[in-house]
Amino acid sequence: MVQPITISTLSSHIAQILERDELLRDLWVTGEVSNWKRAASGHIYFSMKDGGATIGAVMWRNSAVGHSWLPDNGDQIIAHGYVGLYPERGSYQLYVNRIQPAGRGQLYARFEALKAALADQGLFAQERKRPLVSVPQRIGIITSADAAALRDILRVLAARWPLVDVLLFPTLVQGVDAPRQIVQALAAAHHYSTTTAALDTIILARGGGSIEDLWAFNDEAVAYAVAQSAIPVIAGVGHETDFTIVDFVADFRAPTPSAAAAAAVPDRTEISDQLRQRQRLLLEEAFRQIDVAQQHISQLQARLRRIAPQRQLDQRRQRLTDRTERLHNDYRYHLHNFRQQLTSATARLQVLNPHSILQRGYSIVERTTGEIVTDPSATTVGEDLIVRSAGGPYSVTRR
Repeated sequence: MVQPITISTLSSHIAQILERDELLRDLWVTGEVSNWKRAASGHIYFSMKDGGATIGAVMWRNSAVGHSWLPDNGDQIIAHGYVGLYPERGSYQLYVNRIQPAGRGQLYARFEALKAALADQGLFAQERKRPLVSVPQRIGIITSADAAALRDILRVLAARWPLVDVLLFPTLVQGVDAPRQIVQALAAAHHYSTTTAALDTIILARGGGSIEDLWAFNDEAVAYAVAQSAIPVIAGVGHETDFTIVDFVADFRAPTPSAAAAAAVPDRTEISDQLRQRQRLLLEEAFRQIDVAQQHISQLQARLRRIAPQRQLDQRRQRLTDRTERLHNDYRYHLHNFRQQLTSATARLQVLNPHSILQRGYSIVERTTGEIVTDPSATTVGEDLIVRSAGGPYSVTRR
């Protein structure tokens, strides 16, 4: 009779056989996922099956966290790993360290389904998207701290607009924990903006990769977090040909992380050119305004000269002098005329003056009442009369 061996010895022997088989130590297996379950420890347990067989599988947490995309029940996958024995159950299983979809079609189908659902909810509507701040003072960057994308972003920001303050909110950008960390980073950025210093823009970025690598940016929770952001979000994920759900939800989609940085800030060279252009226009306008003002001042000065008090006084003094001269001339003219008239009248009076007649030997006979006697018959004999002669009056009596 053959000496019996223990179960443990048998299991160890089978395990050694499996370990020595080169095929079983490094292989790819394709099949349908079933019984998918994530344990509290982070390890994932599931089965893979096809039409004729089923095999149990396990993916340890340290392998799972490196995957942005993980399958659901019913997905066809290709899994890489090795076959080993699980002694406690006496069964062999597949120890998986890498999973990818058996066909890209199912990933794109899932992508399109989520895209359609979010579009129906209005998350892609252009009217809900906010304009970017043209000259931001402070920018938040959400990406991996050791990613090349971060270095590209910082390089572009420094070259284009070094005045901007930059804050990094680090997160995983790939792996099963990446969506949760991205949502947390967005929350942290908003908390900083409301409690410490306002952020003008958020750049959510990562470098290029396969659809599986970028799958964290096709996560529904991430899409809602971006859509609900109170701060405008620029998505710079992958390369120009890569599209993720975040690209459609973000306020602005840039084809690369570097392009996202360029979209976030102005170009100091362009701003300098614009400032020089505006300076030139302002100077031209200033000189034009000065010319207009000088013309206006000249017009006002000419008007002031016309209406200045001194000028008015000079003009009125001149008019007064002219009028005084005219008055003097008029006075002399009229005085001369009056003198001539007086002389003429005096000559006429002298001719008509009775005394002049008396000087020629004539006399005037008057009654004592002063009545002049012009007819002797008007007197009576014995009437006393007065005779006025050149030598003086004397009395006579008519006979």
